[in-house]
Amino acid sequence: MKSNYSPLVIALLAAMSSTAYADEKNLQKDETDIERVLITASPIKRTVLESSTPVTILSGEELDQNQAATLGDTLKSVPGVHSSYYGPVASSPIIRGLDGPRIKVVQNGLGASDASRVGPDHQVSTETSTATQIEVLRGPATLLYGSGAIGGVVNVVDNRLPTQRQEGVSGEVFAQYDNVADAKTLSTDLNAGSGDFAFHIDGYTRKTDDYKIPVPADIDEDGGSTTLTNSDIDASGYNLGAGWITDDMRVAFSYGHMDSDYGLPGEEGVFIKLNQDRYQGVVDWNNLDGFIQAVHWQNAYTDYEHSEIEGAEIGTTFKNESIESRLWAEHAPVYGWKGIVGLHYNHSDFEAIGEEAFTPPTKTDSIAAFLMEEKKVGSLLWQVGTRVEQSTHDVDNDFFTALSSSNSVSFDDKDYDAVSGSAGVVWSINDRHSLAFNYAYSQRAPSASEIYAYGPHIGSGTYEVGGGFELSNNAGQYSVVQSNESMDKEVSNNLDLTYRYTGDTWNANVSIFNNDISDYVFESFTDLVISDGAFISSADYENQVAVSGEPDDEADGLPVVLFAQQDARLYGYEAQVDWHLNDDWRLEVFTDYTRAKLDSGGNVPRIPPMRVGSSVHYEYGNWHTEVEVIRNAKQDKIADNETSTKGYTMLSASANYYLDLGDVDMTIYIKGDNLTDQEGRVHSSYLKDEAPLPGRSVSLGVRARF
Repeated sequence: MKSNYSPLVIALLAAMSSTAYADEKNLQKDETDIERVLITASPIKRTVLESSTPVTILSGEELDQNQAATLGDTLKSVPGVHSSYYGPVASSPIIRGLDGPRIKVVQNGLGASDASRVGPDHQVSTETSTATQIEVLRGPATLLYGSGAIGGVVNVVDNRLPTQRQEGVSGEVFAQYDNVADAKTLSTDLNAGSGDFAFHIDGYTRKTDDYKIPVPADIDEDGGSTTLTNSDIDASGYNLGAGWITDDMRVAFSYGHMDSDYGLPGEEGVFIKLNQDRYQGVVDWNNLDGFIQAVHWQNAYTDYEHSEIEGAEIGTTFKNESIESRLWAEHAPVYGWKGIVGLHYNHSDFEAIGEEAFTPPTKTDSIAAFLMEEKKVGSLLWQVGTRVEQSTHDVDNDFFTALSSSNSVSFDDKDYDAVSGSAGVVWSINDRHSLAFNYAYSQRAPSASEIYAYGPHIGSGTYEVGGGFELSNNAGQYSVVQSNESMDKEVSNNLDLTYRYTGDTWNANVSIFNNDISDYVFESFTDLVISDGAFISSADYENQVAVSGEPDDEADGLPVVLFAQQDARLYGYEAQVDWHLNDDWRLEVFTDYTRAKLDSGGNVPRIPPMRVGSSVHYEYGNWHTEVEVIRNAKQDKIADNETSTKGYTMLSASANYYLDLGDVDMTIYIKGDNLTDQEGRVHSSYLKDEAPLPGRSVSLGVRARF
């Protein structure tokens, strides 16, 4: 391992010990001035340097360079962020080892309201090709976004809700071809205005074949196809928006629609057909007289549905109808404290219909009040906040009628009260150095699927049993019975310490964190599988297969996972250095690491490994070129019934050429990924043994802004 990391470590030390070569650093085309970009996910309008919690913003050329078919793959090179990777068709972000319902994915500040928080095979219903910036808030962000955001927030920002007046028309057109899957992507983003009125329209289409892979998909297979079967995508969508904007008021409304058909890798002949309609609106009252200086009201209604289709028949349909509303007010300073106070309401009506539905229809309602304040005292910027939330799960018990009559199941409505709070400080030591500290106490109510899941989840290849049940063993005969105990809230105590340096020739950002979580919810792999509707040991099942052969039913032989709770500790770091060697050359180095332990002495399952990466940028005239190497270490700190994953190194390179055509700025680029055709398997993926990362690829693209 030493030989893999030592050149990068040397580069990091060299960067940190460098001396200035010029009075002022020139930003290259793919850099963002973090001193000026506002975090729209923060209602107090902070910049990255003013936040006591670690934040990363992708925008401009940097976002263009990292765009991928899924949100998880778009963010996979951000320090501290990995991808769940369900093949190239569906992947969600993992932040500091936490994923699923602990990571809130929002579109312009309000929840995406899809099914991606329920299962890793479900696509996140956001689109990055039309986004203007993507914000990643690491650590608990529960004060504004709710108890579910115990691990962080990803906010995808676009122009569908106009924010400013303009005259005439502006926009961009983007087209790309990628040979690894014969992938074709086309998107457009148009904005127009006249007087106080502004308008927006965007749209995209993406079509791919199955992805090429360096080795056969099955890790135990010696020969076979080097194409990942059932990994094709056919997706499209559009958004329409309009706004009335004055100096004192903004009223904006948008409608968006998306369709996506994509295969489920590892499940031949099974694909998902997804469609979503989303209505979003905002009203801002600014420059008010009196104690209340501004009021903001955000609303969204989302109608989401996807069906898992086997051959020509619908196996399971997932629906989620949601309403979300957030109202908050900015107040005048009180003893130097300035901030906001607000209310947040969320309603979700989620159901899964079909023979392979693994979670019952559930209505979830939550209502919360929150307060966020900050005060500048000399070189210290203090930031505090609190949130009180009440949520209710109303489950449809008819779902459980398929269980044996001797195991009657009936869940009462379950109420949870969650209290969260945080306190942080940013110390501006001088114009270059700053130190940020943040403590967050967060409570999270278990999601409905974590409590009530019961059945085969074909997408993840498991048979899920929620924490509201327990496995009963009667003389070797296993059965599922309703538990006498309710699942407890997760309680997180998270500490963050961040050092930032902003100099003439280099920047540095280093964060360390420690997150102690009581009653941590995780999927524990048992030593059981489901066979002909009965639970048997994996050894007995293997013997059964050896005698009678593989079963025809895809739901037979699935490993049984039980949602369990145990205290856990997650700790680690992220570090990034950006060094301008001179006006033409720039070096970036980053590393991240998360260690996750259970109180019993075991390990939390599916935690991404340590990672180290470095990229060299050369910019001259209209050219910008980049070469990047990322090393993912071996992951052998694994949970029971989990297998280790080998390390791998990914090499990529790109070249951009910029054309100024008067009123049009055009970028033409070529990019190569996994240039050494390396076998890479994502440890955090349920399908790591069936779905390796794509092989060597070359993509060509053009983007025109006007």
